[in-house]
Amino acid sequence: MIKKFINRLLGKGEGTTGRRASPFGKREDVPVQVHGIDPKLVDQRALDVVHTLKQAGFEAYIVGGAVRDLLLGLRPKDFDVATSATPEQVKGLFRRAFIIGRRFRIVHVIYGRGREHEMIEVSTFRAYLDSAAAEQVTGNERTSKGQLAGMTHAVDASGRVLRDNVWGPIEHDAARRDFSINAMYYDPESQTVVDFHHGIRDAKKKTLRMIGDAATRYREDPVRIIRAVRFAAKLNALGFQFDPKTREPLVASRNLLADVPQSRLFDEMLKLLQTGHALASIEQLKAHGLANGIYPLLDVVVQRADDPFVKLALQDTDRRVGEGKPVAPSFLLACVLWADVRKGWSQRLQPRPNQRPTPPVAALQDAVDDAFDARIGDVSGRGKLGADMREIWMMQPRFDKRVGSSPFSLVDQARFRAGFDFLRLRAQVGEVEEELAHWWETFQSVSDEMRDDMIDAQRRANLAKPGGPGAARRVKRSDADHPVNAPAPDPRFRPVTGAEEGDEDGPEMSGPTDAVPPDGTAPAKKRRRRRRKPTGAPRAEGGTGGDGPDEPG
Repeated sequence: MIKKFINRLLGKGEGTTGRRASPFGKREDVPVQVHGIDPKLVDQRALDVVHTLKQAGFEAYIVGGAVRDLLLGLRPKDFDVATSATPEQVKGLFRRAFIIGRRFRIVHVIYGRGREHEMIEVSTFRAYLDSAAAEQVTGNERTSKGQLAGMTHAVDASGRVLRDNVWGPIEHDAARRDFSINAMYYDPESQTVVDFHHGIRDAKKKTLRMIGDAATRYREDPVRIIRAVRFAAKLNALGFQFDPKTREPLVASRNLLADVPQSRLFDEMLKLLQTGHALASIEQLKAHGLANGIYPLLDVVVQRADDPFVKLALQDTDRRVGEGKPVAPSFLLACVLWADVRKGWSQRLQPRPNQRPTPPVAALQDAVDDAFDARIGDVSGRGKLGADMREIWMMQPRFDKRVGSSPFSLVDQARFRAGFDFLRLRAQVGEVEEELAHWWETFQSVSDEMRDDMIDAQRRANLAKPGGPGAARRVKRSDADHPVNAPAPDPRFRPVTGAEEGDEDGPEMSGPTDAVPPDGTAPAKKRRRRRRKPTGAPRAEGGTGGDGPDEPG
């Protein structure tokens, strides 16, 4: 009994020895006959990176989610490599390699150019260090930049790791990774999987298990909470479930996210929504009590996920990722915040007493500014993402103009396709006419001659519409052509009636009798000038001279 009591005080369970289990696990080199990975699923560029590093005398493996997907028979979308080489040594081996990051220094090796480029992320094996032995910083990454500049391993007051750039052996690197299924190392040349924490066993059991104590690991890096949800969403369709000890601290650890920089949370939110499982990720957030409190903009996405317009945008994003097509965060966020922009736009277009109506474009610009201030703030409301969102929104009123040169200039815009896709979703939910979206879909894909014909047809359709350019309109008092605004009559001319001439048929006119002005008013009587004869000319016979009346002709 005394021995049991002492063991309990020392944290030893019954049946255990006095030796604490190693955090590094036990290395197992699993051959291809057991793991069954198909080498044809491995990207050639990842093979090239591993081969180059090994030729230079370093250890190198494909690591992380790529190994997990290979074990499941899936073709990974991204390949990461872990090596014993430092970032500077890696950079020296490749022509196009860039060291990035401060918290974790890694290297991006680039293949190809433009949109077709591929990137292999290379990280150095990191040492497993106890947070208690790290240098402690009182502030955070923003407030302590100068203090952190010379540190390789530092934590803040809550235990969150702010710097982790101490290099170590492969077993240390495996111990500091998050999930067991992401802590396996694959050597494509020997086709061996190195497993320290039963990752292959958990993959076969379809279990998501955190390495070590889950609450401690969430405290070291609270972003692991979001990563856990992302992995659960991605693997849920394959039957993966959280290990109970991994799931339990999720909600309780959510408050730790308040100390994470907003820019990093923003990036993690985009990963959550742009990996092809946006709808599944939102369902996982709801299922595990994380529907709010992670990041304000993510809260808005979750709240509006059932809105038909936002749901279509999420489905469209998942579809494009599944088809291997690029997706832009600006498009999805523009769809999520469109309700705010549309509401503000509509309110500004409402007429106000004794005020001129706000021009539609100016009203839309003001509504966009308010949406950015309320929902995005300083994180990504500026820069390219914010500019792209604005352009998508500001393009929408221009789709209504289908005559003149406007359609040609609009279709040449760099963000036209994103603006059109936005219009297409609006048409699908009934916000605009389907015919409008169909017209633009046709216009962008035909020749210039066909475009001219489409514009001419649209012009004729506009003329035929009630209230169109050629239709009669109601003349307002403020219009220039209203009778009250007609110019004053010339005092040299005056209208006369037939009574003044003693003729019931109206005034005598010098021109044709049917030359009546369109407004039906009587024309002014023309004054007849008497033609004078040259001095000394003989007088007409029978005439009365210049002072007498003209003879009837």
